[in-house]
Amino acid sequence: MNQYQANLENEQATTALGSLIAQAVKKQLNHGVVAYLNGDLGAGKTTLTRGFVQGMGHDSHVKSPTYTLVEPYDLAPWQVYHFDLYRLADPEELEYMGIRDYFNENSCSFIEWPQRGEGMIPAPDFIINLSYSGEQREVELIAQSSLGEQLVEWLNAQ
Repeated sequence: MNQYQANLENEQATTALGSLIAQAVKKQLNHGVVAYLNGDLGAGKTTLTRGFVQGMGHDSHVKSPTYTLVEPYDLAPWQVYHFDLYRLADPEELEYMGIRDYFNENSCSFIEWPQRGEGMIPAPDFIINLSYSGEQREVELIAQSSLGEQLVEWLNAQ
């Protein structure tokens, strides 16, 4: 199966899923990943990323990169990058900020609004779709690479 699906009852469940993905990256994959995040405003993209960043070992505030395009977290040996490309006017702007330097085997990048960086960002290892379901959220994680497939298998086994 190339996807993982779950209902997320609340913000804590969304954060916990992000932390679970971090656990898989550190213990199972032992390799950086690229994730595309899709969902309406308030669907939980930043909340899930916050859980991931905290699960990787960050113990301070995790903020949305809405105005900065990227929030970096140096969590040796890992680098975690949370991108929000919503305000990006042109994908070429990413070239000026040295976008290629953000992606390597020890970096984990969570990218909101990835379509705005098309042609400048790497293909994802997995796509995370978050949507509303009443007061809850639904999440669908779809593998796009062999690393993504390993992650989905691991999540489905939990």
